Amino acid sequence: MRWIAREHQFNFPRPTIVMGIVNTTPDSFTDGGRFLDADAAGAQALRLASQGAEILDIGGESTRPGSANVSEQEELDRVIPVIERLAKRPELVLSIDTQKPSVAREALAAGASIVNDIAANRSDAEMWQVVAEAGAGYVCMHMQGTP
Repeated sequence: MRWIAREHQFNFPRPTIVMGIVNTTPDSFTDGGRFLDADAAGAQALRLASQGAEILDIGGESTRPGSANVSEQEELDRVIPVIERLAKRPELVLSIDTQKPSVAREALAAGASIVNDIAANRSDAEMWQVVAEAGAGYVCMHMQGTP
């Protein structure tokens, strides 16, 4: 079996694919506030890749319980500069962590190959169309309740 995410391909069976997480938010679970600018976030992504991450997941909206929603523009301002910087390295597989189709569309245009949707497409049916039109990979996460 193969998972195709635009120009990237993962062949199965294999036990795991390691995804390195880079949150560009002030309030995430693990790294909130550490990677708020594109330079710091890009450096962290490259560090994770050098440590074995096969996919680099860039997120601009915290989904920890009790976190505040951010506007589409704020999320774009957080993630697009990071994705554009990393997309200059074609060997990197980039993922956008978002539940907003508009953010996914812009991130895919900037160089992401995968959409990591923590809402499992419950928030906006347009997400399927965005992913399909781009030929992107899709990670559909399950969670109880909402963040």
